[in-house]
Amino acid sequence: MLVFIDESGDPGFSLDKGGTPTFVIAMVLFTNPADASLTQRAIEQSGARRLHKPEFKFGKCSNDVRDAFFDCVRSAPFRIRAIAIRKDAVSSSVPKHSNESFYRYFVHQMLSRNASALRNARVIIDGSGDRLFKRNLNAELRQRIGGDAIRDIRFKDSRSDVLLQLADMCAGAIARSLRTDRADAARWRNGLAPHIDDVWEPWSIGEGAPPQPSPT
Repeated sequence: MLVFIDESGDPGFSLDKGGTPTFVIAMVLFTNPADASLTQRAIEQSGARRLHKPEFKFGKCSNDVRDAFFDCVRSAPFRIRAIAIRKDAVSSSVPKHSNESFYRYFVHQMLSRNASALRNARVIIDGSGDRLFKRNLNAELRQRIGGDAIRDIRFKDSRSDVLLQLADMCAGAIARSLRTDRADAARWRNGLAPHIDDVWEPWSIGEGAPPQPSPT
């Protein structure tokens, strides 16, 4: 199994200085490398690639590119699981003292919640952060998830990996759906609906037991 993880929004809490009110982490799951290769080829040979040569990032793509991108992966063999956080719902028990702590906390939350869906998975995470951060995150996840859910964890630059870019596009589509100021906010998330297994939207994060999966 291959799992690609990327996020949308920033993990900071300086909302009055341009920080995003939401933070979404999405993981794209492939049962085997053949499915991942099939999806990669579909993207690279698509109309979206002809329209857009740089890295696919939801926030930097036009609506036409987004439409073409999600159209080309409509029948691709992957699943999506995500966590969508509204920062005003985060309790005081969640670490907010640094962006890295907040990010680590929610990557762990997502992988723990979805551990039963992982089988000897090779996890690839967008390689932001310094070497110490990556080493600490790797050690923490492998220690806390345990079992045979995760085979190994690697970090890659999304600029060179179109499947990490797919994870970014999926995270961005889910993040856009949380907006209340856009009439078409759920447009791309709705298109991804057949691929979505779970989007966890905890409204009181850090208090009590985690909520059950929201319907998708």
